[in-house]
Amino acid sequence: MAIDLSTNTQTTLNRKTWDAFVSEHPMGHLLQTWAWGELKARFGWRVIRLAVVVDGRISSGTQILFRPVASKFSLAYVPKGPLVDWSDRAQIRTLLDAVHRVCHSQRSVFLKIEPDAPDDEALRDAICQFDFDMSQFTIQPPRSIVVDLEPDEEAILTAMKSKTRYNIRLALRRGVTVRSGTAEDLPTFYRLMQITGLRDEFGIHRLDYFKTLFELFAPSQAALLLAEVQGEPVAGLLLLVHRSTAYYLFGASSNAHREKMPTYLLQWEAMRWAKALGCQSYDLWGIPDADETRLEAEFVTRSEDPSGLWGVYRFKRGFGGRVTRAVGAFDFVYNRPLYWIYGQWMARFRRGALP
Repeated sequence: MAIDLSTNTQTTLNRKTWDAFVSEHPMGHLLQTWAWGELKARFGWRVIRLAVVVDGRISSGTQILFRPVASKFSLAYVPKGPLVDWSDRAQIRTLLDAVHRVCHSQRSVFLKIEPDAPDDEALRDAICQFDFDMSQFTIQPPRSIVVDLEPDEEAILTAMKSKTRYNIRLALRRGVTVRSGTAEDLPTFYRLMQITGLRDEFGIHRLDYFKTLFELFAPSQAALLLAEVQGEPVAGLLLLVHRSTAYYLFGASSNAHREKMPTYLLQWEAMRWAKALGCQSYDLWGIPDADETRLEAEFVTRSEDPSGLWGVYRFKRGFGGRVTRAVGAFDFVYNRPLYWIYGQWMARFRRGALP
């Protein structure tokens, strides 16, 4: 739905118009694209897109995901949004008024937003001025590592830790190969995901989720890469591309041939693939939300890192890049008693299949 302030009328949004807005907005992100909403719509979410139009152009907007809970209620979630100028109070108020009306119509317990903006105290204060509360429960990991793909390949390798470069070359010496997969390879990738989920104790999506994702984004915005040893698939990853960034969203590996370091070569080939496509950055997508000096310590306990991502951090950090942190999650509460129950549930069960 688009609200045209020039004519005070409502119009229908289409995919082309929406995706053009997301691509052009400074905070536009993969998770605000039309295709991402379509993916979520096929797996239990209701998707509503709102846009504010001024003089024929969208000035602000947001894609909201609604998840039914407790039969009569819903949870409202804005991944990597809303797309609004947080310094423009009038623009924010216009968009949020529309958002709140929709959330009330969906009987939302609360609205969670996770803007794709760097962590900044002034921005946090600006968001909280609109009656949002900072939330300790994020859906997407706020911290990530982003590798710059603009230098030549040798410079990218040089910026990696020496052990990572060694492992990439070791994989090549020991016969690991990497190939691009197709939709027919998704069951193989899913079996690797099952193995990884059991080994590392995290939830995974169903096979049809990955099939749908590939259907919606391939071939121009998605890549499936598989690492093999003598024809046996031993690791795989799924990449999605938006604008000039490649996002490493899902990775998996078997328990076989791990000493041959296939995951290191797989990541390097994914970076090479993204660079050849014209991407300027490679987002490794998720590390523990903790101070980097603490993460660099030799050991972090599960209580210190409830996400279980410390080992993932050690692996990803070896590829160089810079650690980034988004501003985090903010909740606007409509129903305090049910919101309290949500907080209790999240405190106990917050490891799952993301994104």
